[in-house]
Amino acid sequence: MTAAAVLAPEARADEVRGAGSTFAYPIIWKWSQAFREKTGHTVSYQSVGSSAGIKAIKDGAADFGATDKPLQPAELAKLGLGQFPIVFGGVVPVLNVEGIAPGQMKFTGDLLADIFMGKITKWNDPAIKAINPDLTFPDAKIAVVHRSDGSGTTFNWTSFLSKASPEWKQRIGEGNAVDWPVGSGARGNEGMATDVKRIRNAIGYVEFTYVVQVKLTYGLVQNRAGKFIAPSAASFQAAAASVDWTVTEDFAVVITDSPAEDAYPITASTFVLMYKEPKAPGTSRTAFDFWKFSLGEGEKHASELGYVPLPPALVEQVKAYWARTFKGGA
Repeated sequence: MTAAAVLAPEARADEVRGAGSTFAYPIIWKWSQAFREKTGHTVSYQSVGSSAGIKAIKDGAADFGATDKPLQPAELAKLGLGQFPIVFGGVVPVLNVEGIAPGQMKFTGDLLADIFMGKITKWNDPAIKAINPDLTFPDAKIAVVHRSDGSGTTFNWTSFLSKASPEWKQRIGEGNAVDWPVGSGARGNEGMATDVKRIRNAIGYVEFTYVVQVKLTYGLVQNRAGKFIAPSAASFQAAAASVDWTVTEDFAVVITDSPAEDAYPITASTFVLMYKEPKAPGTSRTAFDFWKFSLGEGEKHASELGYVPLPPALVEQVKAYWARTFKGGA
């Protein structure tokens, strides 16, 4: 089914239509509810994955697309699109193993890569026990769950694994979709959370907000500084703050594997894509009103859901980008 076919039945003349990232769905949904209560304007959002969100904006089936993988400046220029970040979060390994509580298990990037390549198949494998000597694991097969749709969450997960494991980089690589060697597929962060919760001895990966909402067991991940870091607003903020956003072009930066000592290593940004020359100027103005609201008083909702709002200096940089990039975006 095309993005246009998915979105068209939902569209109304007086609403802003968005599509894409399931990573950012909880916060965009919350912002849209608060924005409607304040202004009466409707912002609808289809949580269809980053790849489908990119396709939707390209096809004109949405007024904005949301992706957790930034497009490169050359592609943006070719398509007549601008791009800006709206929120930071983290991609977290989640598991369903009896006797293992949230935040107890430790993972290195190499270990995660070996599990998702099918090189480590049992929970009581010596490589797992070596990193987690104080935990007791069952003699059970690991049930790997990965995304089945084109996903920015997958992009950031595989970006980190490619940086952590030379073998992963050579064999699998990074992308919104990859050729998974093992495991079963789940659609969206929602589907991933449901499957890991349901399947005994499963392991998968989700955006941190889903960990909180669905009450999933999560693991710590070793960062470049050698520390095992828990996913949190503070550790996501440490990764985001390690980037000098003022020297980026179209904010096209991937922030996985941050060198910052206390950074969570699979921190990610969600980016919005919009046309520089809007196809519907009135709708575009409402969309920018929505983003001004979201990056202003809406930031409290991001914090409540476990995301990290853009810091004030970056918000001002984004607003300056709007003014020079988008017609009517000031």
